[in-house]
Order: sequence, then structure tokens, then C-alpha cells
Amino acid sequence: MNAFDYFFEHTAQLETPFLVGKEEITYNDLYQSCISLAEWIREKTGTDQHIIILSVNNLFFLKAYLAIIKSGNVCIPLDPNIEKENFQYIHDLTQPRLIFLTPDVEKRLELSTSAINVLPDSEALEYKALAESGSEKEFDRERLAEIIFTSGSTGEPKGVMISHKNLIANTSSIVEYLQLTPDDRMMVVLPFYYCYGLSLLHTHLRVGGSIVFNNAFIFLGGVLKSLLDYKCTGFAGVPSHFQILLRKSDSFKQTKFPDLKYVTQAGGKLAPIFIDEFRAAHPDVRFVVMYGQTEATARLSWLPPEVYERRKGSMGKGIPGVELKVVNEKGKPIKSGETGEVIARGDNIMMGYFADEEGTKNAIRNGWLYTGDLGTVDEDGYIYLTARSKEIIKVRGKRISPKEIEAVILALPEVIDCTIEGVEDEIEGEMLKAIVTVRKDSIGSITKDRLIQHCSQHLALFKVPQAYEFKDDLTISPTGKKIKKV
Repeated sequence: MNAFDYFFEHTAQLETPFLVGKEEITYNDLYQSCISLAEWIREKTGTDQHIIILSVNNLFFLKAYLAIIKSGNVCIPLDPNIEKENFQYIHDLTQPRLIFLTPDVEKRLELSTSAINVLPDSEALEYKALAESGSEKEFDRERLAEIIFTSGSTGEPKGVMISHKNLIANTSSIVEYLQLTPDDRMMVVLPFYYCYGLSLLHTHLRVGGSIVFNNAFIFLGGVLKSLLDYKCTGFAGVPSHFQILLRKSDSFKQTKFPDLKYVTQAGGKLAPIFIDEFRAAHPDVRFVVMYGQTEATARLSWLPPEVYERRKGSMGKGIPGVELKVVNEKGKPIKSGETGEVIARGDNIMMGYFADEEGTKNAIRNGWLYTGDLGTVDEDGYIYLTARSKEIIKVRGKRISPKEIEAVILALPEVIDCTIEGVEDEIEGEMLKAIVTVRKDSIGSITKDRLIQHCSQHLALFKVPQAYEFKDDLTISPTGKKIKKV
């Protein structure tokens, strides 16, 4: 089955809204528009061709993305603010037959006329053949549906190949464990060129729910207003989103959201101190901790809110259809308390990296995805991440996980964010540096001496940072990742 047909299997004829807010569209109108555009694309390019999209989250993106998948071509969604060099690298690597983008992006990237900067709705509507044929029962779900580019360890972007089967499997799992229904309305602040953002689109399409776009998270007042005005039942964010909501000001903690039922958090480990603050401020809202990777389509594990207090700090267990293990260097499951690498198996695991056989062989071995994340496991099988294998810092020969130190510093209520990194030192070889973002109304109360004293009370001496840098603003990318230098 084509993933598009799966998304719309029970919702294609609905007259209820899917997109709500500044732009709006019903399920039926979106379905018909995408069906027609898909046939236009097929006529233009054939099938199994690469097609790039460069756009912020909007109706333009929705139609282009879904139509490309329906057409049997391969969608490559990219950050509309991508650097020219990175775009050229991906363009040369994938050789796209078509590019959908908005005029501002076309101007900035100085692209040739091969790019299409408007959806050809009037022309596409002439194509009715695909609309009449409906679902393609013989469609091979093992076919490549999209390539999601993520930052690689070498600096060059890595193209994660996601099949129709991957999309269907992960969407089904997420819908099941979150128990999504047509009444769910998700506030989307995550961009759709990011797998976490796309998972919100797929799951709400599948169940007949709705979504609201907010592409300006830096304006907190607007986010809170949209949550209230559009009666959103769900919110999804990465760690920095919750750190900003909880520590940047007191507005989020003090505002009541009568319609908000749950929030999900993935995209990195959020220190438990923030989850505790959220749960204290909004005790009726379910806080769902999740873990995933682009290589897993989106999601690998979840921690039910009901067990949070007993499993604090855990990323949970595998979602439906996903098997997770933590193994040692020999590939054998570790015992409780030991540390190893998290590996995963399921229908959501990527096909591989585009044009990178070596990278694919390293990541997928004997059907298992080796995530590169280090973790331990308790006696009941709950997994606790300790660090990315490449994040481990060595000081005086000792291996140190930055997350442990960051969690200690983040316990101070004046601190919005903390990043621990290793920096060169003539004597030590490498020493620890803490980059600390402090609330503007608390600047001056957080000093190097206070932090050293605080860390010394909770950490072994070799884990206490020697160097400190203070900031009063947390700069994040559209995906919520911290930008260390602007």
C-alpha cells in the first residue's frame, strides 16, 4: 500500500478540517487536491524520481509533500534556510527531477528555472485518471518514499532512506500508544523536514485529527495564545522547547490550558528536573517521554506517564512493533547496571543511507539498527540513555558523560540551559567547560564560584567544570536544536 493511501484510508471523504489557523483546509479538499497534483507530477516526471521541497510548514508544503508520495516518486524535504553549499551538495547527490519551493527560497538560492515555485493547481485539476482509480492495491510498500537528510559525523549531510512500509509501521505504532482520535488537535512547532515533525502530520492524518501551525516559537506569547485560541489537545517539542517554556518566563507555568491533554518530548534527553516542573505546573496534562532517530522513521521508544515517577530518567521501552536491546561490544545483551549501545529492530527501520553503502553497513547489522546511543537497563527492561558514543569526553583518562553534569547545573531554577563540552587545555589535555544560559532577571546571581560550589556537592571532583561561559539567551534552530555560535 502507498503510504498516502494509508494516511487517507478512513479520512479522504471527511468534510472536517485537517489544517486549522491562518490557513485552513478540509480532509476532502486536501485529498482531492493532492490526488490531482500527484497525477500532474507523474505526467511531468514519471515515477521513482527525486523531488525536493523547500518550504516552511504551510498548505503549500502539505500539498506538495503528500502529492509526491502518492505519485510514486521520492520526496526530499529540506530546510528552506539551508546553506547554498549544503543545498548544492544534496542537489548534486540526488539529482532531483523537480523542485517545489517558495519564491523567497528560490531568490536566496539563486536557482535555475527548472524549479517550480507555485503549485500548478489549475493545470493539475485537469488530470482525473488517478483520482478515479483511487487506491493502488498492487503498490509495493517496500518502495522508497522519502529521503530525510540529517547532519552526519563527517559534516556532510546523510540521506536517510524511508520506505512506504517504514512510514506506515511507525505511524501505526504512534497512533496506538498515544491512543490518538479524531478529537486530537496538535500544535505543530516542529518543521516537516524533520522526522519528528513529519510524524505529527502522518499520525493526525491517519486518525482524522487536526493540526495548527506555529512557525515562530521564539514569540512565546503567540504560542501560548494559539494553544488556547485553537483549543489544541497536544503539543510536541524537543528539550529546548520545554526549557524555554518553563524557564524563560513564568507565563507558561501560570497559564491554564483547559483543552491540552498531553505533550510529547523527543529529539534528545530532557533533564528530569524540567519534566518535574512541567508536571507540577500542569498536573492534568500527560507528559510523554519518547526516544527516536531519523533512521527509525521517527520513533523507537516511549515512557508511559503512569510509570514516570518509578522510572525517572528512562526513555522507556520499545513502541509497538519495535524490539530494543542494549548490547556490549560483542553484541551480547548487557546485564542490569552495565553500559552498552542501544540497538533496534522493526518495520520502521530505514532502508539505509542514500549513496553510502559503508555507512549503511555500519548502522544496520544483521537486521538491527545500531543507534550510536549508549545506555543502561534496569531489572524490568527500562532503558536509560547515558550519552551518544561520540559525546563522551575523556578527562585525565576518565570517560565522562556531559548529560550527568548538565543535569546537576540545570537543577538551579535560574538556569534555562547548560551545555558541557570538552576544550583543549595545555596541562590537562582536555578540560570541561560549561556554557550556561541564565534568565535575564537572574544575571549576576549565577557566578562561576556558585556553580563550582553547587557542582562539588553533587559530582566527583574530576566532573566539576573548570571553565564557564554565561549567556542570557538560548538560540535554537527551527528543529529546536541549540545553536552554540551565531
